[in-house]
Amino acid sequence: MSKENALRAMREARYAEAQKRAAQAPARRPAPVSPPAERTPAARAKPAAAPAAAEATDELCGHRNMSGRTCTREKGHAAKSHRYS
Repeated sequence: MSKENALRAMREARYAEAQKRAAQAPARRPAPVSPPAERTPAARAKPAAAPAAAEATDELCGHRNMSGRTCTREKGHAAKSHRYS
């Protein structure tokens, strides 16, 4: 028997054993599904954007390099290079 035939036979034996175990295992119960949460009118209202986060991004250069990192220097910086984080 060649090496390939031996590997194929071993793989088929493992598959047959797994199929036999799966047939003997008890059926699993489905995962519980929680009921949808009730939404109040206040929860349906769209949340306001955080003004502090918007101001922080306005103050940064925001230049992106090829890997997606952003420059952390101030907007309109005089330095020739960018500082990425």
